[in-house]
Formats: sequence, structure tokens, C-alpha cells
Amino acid sequence: MATEKQKSDFEQAYVVEAETFRDSVGTMDNTGKRKWVFPRKPKGKYTNYRNIVSTLLLIVFFVLPFLKINGNPVLKFNILDREFFIFGQPFYPQDFFILTIGAITGLIFITLFTVVFGRIFCGWICPQTIFMESVFRKIEYLIEGDRNKQIRLDSQPWNSEKIWKRGLKWSLFILISLIISHLMFSYIVGYERVLAIMKEGPVKNYDNFLVMILFSAAFYFVFAWFREQVCTLVCPYGRLQGVLIDKKTINVFYDFKRGENRSKWRKGEDRKAAGKGDCIDCGQCVVVCPTGIDIRNGQQLECINCTACIDACDEVMDKVGLPKGLIRYASEDEIEKGEKFKFTTRMKAYAAVLLLLIVGSSFIILNRSAVEGKFIKPAGSTYYVKDSRTINVYNYTLLNKSNEDKVVTIKIISPQNGEIEVIGGVNKIIMKRDVSTKGTINISFPSKEINLSKQNIVIGVYDQKGALIDSYETYFEGPFKMTL
Repeated sequence: MATEKQKSDFEQAYVVEAETFRDSVGTMDNTGKRKWVFPRKPKGKYTNYRNIVSTLLLIVFFVLPFLKINGNPVLKFNILDREFFIFGQPFYPQDFFILTIGAITGLIFITLFTVVFGRIFCGWICPQTIFMESVFRKIEYLIEGDRNKQIRLDSQPWNSEKIWKRGLKWSLFILISLIISHLMFSYIVGYERVLAIMKEGPVKNYDNFLVMILFSAAFYFVFAWFREQVCTLVCPYGRLQGVLIDKKTINVFYDFKRGENRSKWRKGEDRKAAGKGDCIDCGQCVVVCPTGIDIRNGQQLECINCTACIDACDEVMDKVGLPKGLIRYASEDEIEKGEKFKFTTRMKAYAAVLLLLIVGSSFIILNRSAVEGKFIKPAGSTYYVKDSRTINVYNYTLLNKSNEDKVVTIKIISPQNGEIEVIGGVNKIIMKRDVSTKGTINISFPSKEINLSKQNIVIGVYDQKGALIDSYETYFEGPFKMTL
């Protein structure tokens, strides 16, 4: 058994090492030069699960721009033309508060998920990780081989093998970057417009062509060169996790109580009797890490919870006959104190806020008016009197937010003795779906009943069945009357 002095010496060394590793970045050497990460191809249970999730998400990404519901795109965010569709439902700038509530709801969801499961979003769902590990990295493995072959290829001179392998890889990276940027553009303007732009050519659509090239160049730069630096240097989420996680949060953790003292494997050795831990210091958890860190140093900003180190460690443990789970999903309290995961008060508070936001936003969306009307007096216009009636002119804008054509009627709600005349037509307005209908109306009241120079009126928009679907409050001008 190890003596108390040996344990003390180890603990002191481990603490020093744990402190010094934070003074450097895993992808940078002592001179500040970048160290290129060549991760070994992962395999194992969690890798298989991640491959399934990645495949499903990629299918959704590539198929979604071409799907429609009731003739509307499933998802579209055209900021320039102010066209927004979510699950086929149209949203307009007037509905921006709904999108804001939705964004806040998503942020609270990610916050709650981070408090409970740490940075699991980064390793399993983040587009950066999905594209990097499930598309670009797999192409790299296919062309250049696994870690050792990639290191050898990188260190050798530019001979014929290196030129054709790197040339083929970079060409495929460019092609995939172009495909991704075109698909991203489809989420903005629709796939029909993208196909039309491609057919018309870059000369006629030079501005769109330039944007497409810039987007493609950005994708190529990120996935061919910048890579894990996005997660460690650019993405704010990695820094946010330091505020959100605590000792109750489930993360990818190394069980240092079980693993230390780490030492090389010797067949037939009683490691407990020798004062050794289960970690055989094989380094497989390090070489498989896509961000180049050593998970045994503890929780780190660079860790994206991709579980590659779990699969690598479990494989080694299985080979040497030791229990799996030396690196596993666990909370810090579970590792240090053996406490099982509990839904804390902090987590319950986030969950309660999230539930309120989901209920509130659902209520707003379900009760959103199918038609929105606005009635504005033209600038500089005033009232006029005709046939003992005082008349005001209004420009109306009716927005049909539904997925079907509608026929609506405009009426005065209050005061009830008003009359409406639609200029250039009858008071039955045909509204095409997802289209704004504009026009002009005259609103009149008996002059003898107009006692104020400005008084409030309410205008209603009714459907064919006579049901009120929207109302708008504005003011009506008339001659000033002095009362005694």
C-alpha cells in the first residue's frame, strides 16, 4: 500500500499540474504558435449515438428548405424583404415581439440545459460540431487516413501523394462549403429564388453571387483551417458555461479518485496493493479529443462534451479488464462525494421560468389575429362637411396572416352611428393570403353629433360570418363647438 508521504507527494504534484495547465491553451505551444490537432477517429457507444443524431440533423438541414406547409416554406427568415415563416405560419414585423419572446425562450432553454447537462449542446447539436465532426472530418479520415497517417502526411514534403490528397480534400471542402452556403441562402430567400439566381448567372445577380462567394469562403475558412478555434476563441457559450455550471451539473468528468495514482499498465499487477489507480496513462483520451485537451486535468473551457474521451477510455478499460466509466457523464459532487444527481432549486427556478415562457408564447401564437388592420389619416388631411355629415379620409392597410384567402368587411364599432365608404369599390374586401391589402375609406358622422375637434373612434374588421377579427382605435376630426 502507498504510504501517507507518497499520497501527499502525489496530491501536491497533481495540484501543481492542475494549476499550470490552465496557463496555456491546448492548441498552442510555448511560443504562441498553433499546434494543429490531429484527433484519432473515435469509435464506441456514444460515438454511434452521436452519429445517429448528426445524421438526423443533417437530413433535416438539407431537406427543410424544400418542404412547405399550405404552400408556405416550413422555415424562412428573409430580413431584407421582411418575410418570416416558422412551421409554415407567416410572421411579420408587427409580430416581432413574438419572435423576441421565442428567442428568450430558446435562451432560457439552453441555460437550463447547460445548468443540468453542461456543454452537451456543443458536442451533440451545435452546427459547428455537426459539420466539423460528421462531414468535414469524415472526409479527412477517408482521404488522409486516421491520426498517425495524417501526422505523417503533414510532416512529409510536398510530393505527389501529399499534393493529390490535400488537393482532393480541399476541393471537396470547397464544394461542400458552396452547397452549405446555397442551402443557408435558401433559408433566407427560398430555394426557388436560389435556383433562379443560379440559372440567371453571376453577371445578372452579381451582388447575390458576391454574397454567396463570401459565405462559402467563410465556411471553408472555418472548417478547413480555423476549426476548434471557433469553440475555444470565438464562441461565447464556452465562457458562459463557467457562470452557469456548478458542482451539481452533469458533465464529462474524469474520476480522479478512482484513476489516481495513474501509472502504466502491467499485466497481472495488483494495482490497488501498489497504490496505483485505474488510469493506465495511455493518453488515448487526449489523442481522441477534437480540441486537444486532457480531460484528466478537470473541467475546461475547451471541452465540448463530445464524449470521444469516454469511448476511448471505455475501450482501454475493457481491454485491460478494469471497470468502464473512469471517464463518464457525472457531476463533480458525484465524483468527489458520491452524491447522486438531484434537481436543485436553481434548476427548478429555470424550469419554472421556461414553462411560463412556453405557455405564454403558445397562448400568444394561438390567439394571434388572422387579420391585422391599421387605419391612418393621410398627412395634412382634415375633415370636410357634405350633406350635413362630417367626413374624414383614412388610408387602410389590412394584413392577411392566415394561409387562406379572406373576404372582410369594415365597420364602425364606436360610436355606432358612423358610416363607411370604401373608395373605388364595395365594402367587401378580398384579401389574398400572406399579402397586404391597401386602400382608402371615408368615415362620416352626422355633423350635429360631432362636439369635439378630435374624438376617439374604434374601427372593426369582420369576416364573412360577421365575427370581429380585429379592431383599431384612432381619432376623428371635426369642427370645434363651444358649449355654454
